[in-house]
Amino acid sequence: MNTRGWRICCGAIVAGMGYLALLAGAEPLQVKPKNVSPVSVAVARERASLMHEIYTTTLDVMHHRYFRSERTIVPARAMEDVFTEIQRTTKTEARWIAVNLKAMSLNHEPGTEFEKRAAREIADGKNDVEVVEEGYYRRAGAIPLGVGCIGCHEGVFRLPSKEPKFAALVISIPVFKPLK
Repeated sequence: MNTRGWRICCGAIVAGMGYLALLAGAEPLQVKPKNVSPVSVAVARERASLMHEIYTTTLDVMHHRYFRSERTIVPARAMEDVFTEIQRTTKTEARWIAVNLKAMSLNHEPGTEFEKRAAREIADGKNDVEVVEEGYYRRAGAIPLGVGCIGCHEGVFRLPSKEPKFAALVISIPVFKPLK
């Protein structure tokens, strides 16, 4: 699939995610980037959980329907275009981090103390880790890696270990500052 095809695909995915959010009971987004308001931690927690499901389901569908060896971009990379568009319109940030396999991009190394802690806890079996800091609710959710992922991340000619392998999706949503 060429670049134009990916843009069309990602546009359809973003539209589909909006539709899924409406089905899940979310209010339609009528927000311009400069008018995005922070939300309560409870709302941020709910949104991050829903977004995690939407992004991971989208990744899975893209992987099974569009990823064909060397002919196209890796689905996780294509999803970063979706993350960029969502951030532009909602000020909500999303990014991948490596947990217990090699990061295929320096951008996927856990960078903050929260991300490093989340990677450790997810590697130890926790499904998600959350924190409220610097005006954001942050949630790191486990992404189980399948055989196709492990082949590249663990090494093509190495025997895979039996230990489950994970990446994580970190979602950051602006929240109201708590009253003191």
